Amino acid sequence: MDGDGRRLTSAPAVGRGVLWALAAAVPLAFLGVFFAWPVATLVARGFVTDGALDLSGFAETFSQPRTWRIVGLTLWQSVLGTAFSVLLGVPGAYVLYRCRFPGRRVLRALVTVPFVLPTVVVGVAFRSLLVEGGPLGFLGLDETFAAIVVALVFFNYSVVVRTVGGLWEHLDPRAEQAARALGATPWRAFRTVTLPALTPAVASAASIVFLFCATAFGIVLVLGGIRYGTIETEIWVRTTQFLDLRAAAVLSVVQLVVVAAALTVANRTRAHRERALTLSSAASAAQPLRLWRDGRPTGSLAPAALTAAVVVVLVGLPLGTLVVRSLRVPGGGWGLENYANLGTTGGRNALSVTVWEAAGNSLRTAAVATLLAVVVGGLVALVVSRRPRSRAGRARSAPSTRCSCSRSGCPP
Repeated sequence: MDGDGRRLTSAPAVGRGVLWALAAAVPLAFLGVFFAWPVATLVARGFVTDGALDLSGFAETFSQPRTWRIVGLTLWQSVLGTAFSVLLGVPGAYVLYRCRFPGRRVLRALVTVPFVLPTVVVGVAFRSLLVEGGPLGFLGLDETFAAIVVALVFFNYSVVVRTVGGLWEHLDPRAEQAARALGATPWRAFRTVTLPALTPAVASAASIVFLFCATAFGIVLVLGGIRYGTIETEIWVRTTQFLDLRAAAVLSVVQLVVVAAALTVANRTRAHRERALTLSSAASAAQPLRLWRDGRPTGSLAPAALTAAVVVVLVGLPLGTLVVRSLRVPGGGWGLENYANLGTTGGRNALSVTVWEAAGNSLRTAAVATLLAVVVGGLVALVVSRRPRSRAGRARSAPSTRCSCSRSGCPP
């Protein structure tokens, strides 16, 4: 009977093992075919000569002043874009997540719009704003490094607001209130009590923003012109225009190092952030936004004014300019002619397909990509979250079975 029982219990275990193996094999096969194989092929074309490994491409690529200029521009724009995004995003997180006022949900949705836009659209929006004849054309910022940085801040502002604000609304306000009761000014209470508690979220947001700034292909391509470029745009130029696969492979490795470093910092800071959320209290009630009290400005006036300026100038103006310019028709008038032309291929058949057909292709591609991501990602999450029973767990479960049998009168 014991042998039969072992056979009966081993059959379902074998079936579960096969299912788990299939669940692990599908994402591994997908990653192998669509990630590891293309990367290995690229590296092989760049670093393999006549069947032998040749790393001289690193020395050749990094001996060129152009490479160091590209790397320096990439890091510099990423640092500036990250710094300004954090400096502007932290006050916005306070106003949109710690304060309560009419229209807060609408503003939260509005500041999220730039992040969900394709980077090429962001570049076009700022190009229409800064080009000669645009609302800010008199500043002379078109095709400048400053325009790229401003566009990166526009794109990543919501990342800081949502990441920092998500933690801020869970912080227990009593510590800051105690500091204020002991005589600390609003700025000192924020600097000594609140800001240290927000450090994990700020660091996590900064690392993610740095990653997005370093890999912003469309923004740099549209706004950078021929004078500015990043590692990502340089890979595209070396591959499509110069057919220099060796240099492209070297720069791809550099890009992978930058991405890996940013993701490592983001993962570590996110872990600290999750622990902070676990230890904090539930989401505290947002306080009404009060700019004046007893005829004097409160500590909320400065962040509220800064957030309003950012929303109007940095977020609203580029989006509004893009919409307004879409309504301008040739001849200086206004109308929906441009939208009607979306169903054509343009003058002299400038496009191979209509915009609506291109949009349909984009939607189909997005639907297939989403389905694959859900299936593969779900299987990865299922396999990673599995916790197989250890020997200790099986040992702990055995006494309970024997005890149950003894109470039923079964032999030991």
